[in-house]
Amino acid sequence: MCFRVYGLTRAKERSLAVGHQYSSLGTQPILCGSIPGLVPKQLRFCRNYVEIMPSVAEGVKIGIQECQHQFRGRRWNCTTVNDNLAIFGPVLDKATRESAFVHAIASAGVAFAVTRACAEGSATICGCDTRHKGPPGEGWKWGGCSEDVEFGSMVSREFADARENRPDARSAMNRQNNEAGRMSLNDNMFLKCKCHGLSGSCEVKTCWWSQPDFRVIGDYMKDKYDSASEMVVEKHKESRGWVETLRPKYNYFKPPTERDLVYYESSPNFCDPNPETGSFGTRDRICNLTSHGIDGCDLLCCGRGHNTRTEKRKEKCHCIFHWCCYVSCQECVRVYDVHTCK
Repeated sequence: MCFRVYGLTRAKERSLAVGHQYSSLGTQPILCGSIPGLVPKQLRFCRNYVEIMPSVAEGVKIGIQECQHQFRGRRWNCTTVNDNLAIFGPVLDKATRESAFVHAIASAGVAFAVTRACAEGSATICGCDTRHKGPPGEGWKWGGCSEDVEFGSMVSREFADARENRPDARSAMNRQNNEAGRMSLNDNMFLKCKCHGLSGSCEVKTCWWSQPDFRVIGDYMKDKYDSASEMVVEKHKESRGWVETLRPKYNYFKPPTERDLVYYESSPNFCDPNPETGSFGTRDRICNLTSHGIDGCDLLCCGRGHNTRTEKRKEKCHCIFHWCCYVSCQECVRVYDVHTCK
């Protein structure tokens, strides 16, 4: 069965323009026309919803930071490039697992940041979610501010997907991965509760829907990266012309759902510098001598071996708690072995 993710099969789907052009939106007046790289739909969105653009910028930022955390011990560590409209360089030019993850985590970041800003009252066009609450459970009632993840996801879909309106395989892949990132928020929402009563008793307990810490989303999407589905591209003639669709490469695996990441090109090995693929190589990267995983010196250094040096670090030590209430510490110098790839 053909796995189709093109067109408008889900509400207003389209990809992420990730770049440093958004980095100043949270601190400076927003002049939409001065932001390079926006397509017309993004420009219209920016002008119509200026007050939430700082949250869009914050979402891109936390998505990049989470990517760098999740891949900190791998050959490709989500390195960003300064002075380049494509903040990850050529890495995202290929339809690889890495590109799939970046689109998903950044789209999730935009939805997350907008949702959180709305709940905090930072924007006048949105607020708390008063829908889909359902009846309260035993011993508690609805209260607080349930975060409106549907609104945040809508903003991410309208802005981040605005580029993916072509009937080709790459747009289909990006739309799928963007939506998978946004759906991770829905899948990880949880009830957060607070007790009310004398001396902290729980005479009354109010609860509301909350997003988890974004690290939970990062861990969730990293699992999706590890289990991403490899696809093949097929061309179909339709009334509007030739359309590229994606289907699973291997029939004996479970086909991907809308919550899964997809890709159709192999990743480079990222062992050596290659300006065409965007690989910086792993030379001089710190590796873990005792690990047998990808962050270990054997795998991270791609068999080239490693160097070892000693490094002195000042740290707090011999800390004592004094009643009441402070802690005093001494400063110690400790020597560590640091291992780096040759």
